[in-house]
Amino acid sequence: MKKHLSIFIVALFAALSAQAQPNWLKTQDREQNYPSSTFFYGFQTGNMRNGETQATAQARLLKDAQAELTEKILVRVRSKKNLDTERTKTQGENGEKEIIKDTFISKIITETDLELTNVKTDSYSENGLLYAFAYVNKYELIGYYSASLNMNLQQLESMLATAQQLEQSGEKSKARAQYETAEALHAKVELAQNVLVALDANAATHIEKTTVHYNTIEQALARLKQGVYVFVESSEDMFGKTSTLISNKVKSELSKKGCSFTNDITQADYVVKLKASARKHGTPGDIVFCYADVEVALVKTQSGKTLYQEELSQKGGHTTYENAAREAFNAIGNTIAVNLTEKLTE
Repeated sequence: MKKHLSIFIVALFAALSAQAQPNWLKTQDREQNYPSSTFFYGFQTGNMRNGETQATAQARLLKDAQAELTEKILVRVRSKKNLDTERTKTQGENGEKEIIKDTFISKIITETDLELTNVKTDSYSENGLLYAFAYVNKYELIGYYSASLNMNLQQLESMLATAQQLEQSGEKSKARAQYETAEALHAKVELAQNVLVALDANAATHIEKTTVHYNTIEQALARLKQGVYVFVESSEDMFGKTSTLISNKVKSELSKKGCSFTNDITQADYVVKLKASARKHGTPGDIVFCYADVEVALVKTQSGKTLYQEELSQKGGHTTYENAAREAFNAIGNTIAVNLTEKLTE
């Protein structure tokens, strides 16, 4: 008797559990348990399609519910954008902050894949119908994007400081790469800022700062992309000793014309090839002479075309062969720089 009673109780409990409806199934339940002041949610219902299993159909509906949830947040972002743009226009020119805010709001991305966190999902079936529900707590979302904004903003500001130092020191190719990395990170900062603007105006505290950073990045990239990047490939032999006199002179003179130099040939717009050697001339006396013999070429990296190629010699005189060679190397460096400048500015 006890055994039959236990089986009956278990069966009854299972039947009751199977019939229990979730607290989001009906419209009034969703409004009461998931109020719009605290939650965003997506709700979908439907039947299995031909060839679908119940599990496949439920997965499809859950995906649609999450897409609806995301779209509701995007609509909120777009609505906030339109509201703020209208507000700044009606206020007129009330100072720099309003102008910056208007510029920033007008840049808000209207279509993007939001990175949502703590999204919860549930599914249910009854009388052949399938139901799917996805929801996220608004304040958990604000907390996530606030943390993301602060973390990425600190990293962005560090990148910008490094990029500015590199640019000031003349390492423009490295600076450009750093600015490009910062530009990609700024997109994440901007997305977090946009979501916070829409969800909670009090949580969005860096609008002016993120706009200034954006302008800094874009202006720097525009400035750096106008420069000419040169890779110098040099071999200078001064009586068995390695020298950099000619390459240093060429770099010094070309930098005055706006050229920048990189150690990464893939970053270069042009390649300068130098092969130099010192040659003694005449017999020793009070004054000795040497020649600097140089093969020079200028190649455009993108096309591989040789724009300039020449063999040059320059005579130098001094009391020693080494000093005479140094004089010849310095003099021919100036000549090569002038010739290269003419080709680079054609």
